[in-house]
Amino acid sequence: MKKLRIATRVSDLALWQAYHVKARVEAAYPEIEVELNKIVSNGDKVLDKPLALIGGKGHFTKELEDAMLAGEADMAVHSLKDVPTYIPEGLELTAITERQDQSDVFLSHSYTSLADLPQGAVVGTTSLRRRMQLLKVRPDLKLKDLRGNVNTRLRKLKEGQYDAIILAFIGLNRLDLLKDIPHVEKLSLDMMIPPMGQAALGIEIVQGNEKLREIAMMLNDETTYLCTQIERDFIAKIGAGCSAPVACNAVKEGDNIVFRTMLGYPDASKIMQERAVVGVDESQNLGVTMAELMIQNGALELLEEAEKTAFKDEMPQRL
Repeated sequence: MKKLRIATRVSDLALWQAYHVKARVEAAYPEIEVELNKIVSNGDKVLDKPLALIGGKGHFTKELEDAMLAGEADMAVHSLKDVPTYIPEGLELTAITERQDQSDVFLSHSYTSLADLPQGAVVGTTSLRRRMQLLKVRPDLKLKDLRGNVNTRLRKLKEGQYDAIILAFIGLNRLDLLKDIPHVEKLSLDMMIPPMGQAALGIEIVQGNEKLREIAMMLNDETTYLCTQIERDFIAKIGAGCSAPVACNAVKEGDNIVFRTMLGYPDASKIMQERAVVGVDESQNLGVTMAELMIQNGALELLEEAEKTAFKDEMPQRL
């Protein structure tokens, strides 16, 4: 294999991730030329609507997958949280890179922390998962939709359109954007459970090329693969889409896997939450087991009702 073509989105963060993978491949395989195929995804084009209303997270990956299936790329680098649990025939999600800090982070120019926000403060987030968890602890907050790339979101915060916004820590850190925000507070995993796959990169390849698979596996981290597979199994079993708030996060602590899950209404009026601790050796089916438990307790009915109310007029205002 003389050349490796990597498909990537064109956002600043996506390009950082793709160049990071490119550098790792070039260091391990100096004989291989690596080039990027930069693709504008539908999710990057439609910036004025919540993600769930334009078809969900697959809109960040479909164009990259189409390029691979058309022979225009050999590999795609995704933010794993954007990768649906269904992978098209002819492709495979081969490797998951080592996960970094998974926290969501509170950002403000006026208030030091989430607890410091006054009653009725305006907080920006599009994520139904974040809305649910924010309103669980601060039901007084006024939530407004927040779309656009990272720089656009930070500009809106600086202009005073919001008292605070909530974003993923990892992207801001990778792009060195935290230094310009006066008040930054990392939110604990118990208070703000991340989405499936947050802070890990998914390496998707065209099937049938053993050299390509070898290169992808060089990028894989076994612990991250195990933890994110538990999360993906949970989402696949419970059938959660982007139109309902669902959070799930598995982390390795010593010899155990700690798995946190939460789902419910976007306004936090109904919430189902579980936490399990099992040994690493017994954790392979944890995602499915947790989903089955929550389904027995009424999760599917709760999700169905949550999807009906996700973007009603009475829900948090959309800008």
